Amino acid sequence: MTKRFRRNFPRLIILAVFSWTLPAQSQEVIVFASIDEIIEWYQAENFWGEEKRDEQLTVPRVILTGINPRWRAEAQNLHVPYKKEIFYRAMLPLILHANGIVLDRRAAFSRIKAALELGEEIADDDFEKLRSAAVLMRVVDTETAAALEPTDENLPKIVDELLYKVDIIPAGLALGQAAYESGYGTSRFAVEGNALFGQWTYGGKGLVPEQQRKSLGDHRIAAFDWPFDSVRGYFINLMSHPAYEEFRRLRADARAAGRPLTSMELADGLIRYSERGQEYVDTLKGIIRVNRLDIADDAVFRDEPMRFSIGAADEAAAAELRSRIEELRASGELAQIVARMRLE
Repeated sequence: MTKRFRRNFPRLIILAVFSWTLPAQSQEVIVFASIDEIIEWYQAENFWGEEKRDEQLTVPRVILTGINPRWRAEAQNLHVPYKKEIFYRAMLPLILHANGIVLDRRAAFSRIKAALELGEEIADDDFEKLRSAAVLMRVVDTETAAALEPTDENLPKIVDELLYKVDIIPAGLALGQAAYESGYGTSRFAVEGNALFGQWTYGGKGLVPEQQRKSLGDHRIAAFDWPFDSVRGYFINLMSHPAYEEFRRLRADARAAGRPLTSMELADGLIRYSERGQEYVDTLKGIIRVNRLDIADDAVFRDEPMRFSIGAADEAAAAELRSRIEELRASGELAQIVARMRLE
C-alpha cells in the first residue's frame, strides 16, 4: 500500500470493523453512502435509541478507523441527539477494545505475581508483556527492562506497580472526555488528526492550535493515524503521567474496597487534565450525567466476529470504494491496513 493511499484511505471512512478470527479473504465489509444508512444499520443491529437501564449494554464489534471530513459539516445539520448517538456508538467499541487489552495485560501480570509467589516458571509471553508495559508505564527505562530476568529481586515490586497503574478506564468517562475534547468528533483536530482527547505534544509535531500561547512553548495537539491510536494514547496518559496520580489512587482505592470503577467517581481524579481544574471536572461530570453515559461503564462486546463498515461520500463513491476494497482484499493489502492499526 502506498504512503499516499495509506493517508487518504481513512478520509473515505466513517466507521470500520475488523475480525481477529476471520482471514482477510472472508472479512465482511459494509460500505455506507450516507449517514441515514449508518443510522439504519445501527437500528438493524439493535444499537440505537434509549437503552434499558436494567440490562447490561451489549455492543457490536465496530471499530472507527477514520473521521470523514463530511462529518464536521453534516453534524451541524443533524438533530443534536442523533449527532451524540452516532458519536457515542462509534466511540464505545474503541474504548471497550482498549479496556480489553488492559485486562489482558493485568491477567499476565497477575499470573507473573502468582508464579513468583509459588516459585513457578513465568511464561515467556507474559514476561514480554511485562517488559513492554514497564517501559510504557514509566516504571523502568528501556535498558533496565531489556535486562530484566524472572529472578530479578526487583521484579515483585515492578509487578505490583504495573497492577496499580494498568487498569481499566470506565467507558462512560472516556466517552464524556472524547465528546468534550473533540466536540463530538467535529473539531479540526479530530478531523485532521484523529485527535479525540486534546492531548498535547511538543517537539514540532502535531497540529498547531489557532491560538497557540508562546508562554507554553511550541505546544501542539497530538495527531494520530487512526482513532484507536488516540484512544491508546489517552489510556497510556491516564495510566502513566504523574499529573493523573490522583485518578490512579481513586481507582486503586475503589478496587481495593471492592467497589465498581465508575465514571462519576473517577472523574474527580482528573482535576489536572485541564487548566480549568475543578470547573473542567464539573463540566465533564455534567456531560456524563446528562447523557447518562454511566450505562457504558459495564458495557460488553457481543459475541460476534467483527466486520468492516466504511462510509463514502455518495452512492457513486460507495460503488468505487467497494471495488477498491475487493482489490485490497485480493492483494492482501486489506490485511495490512488492519495490522497497521495495531489493535493488539
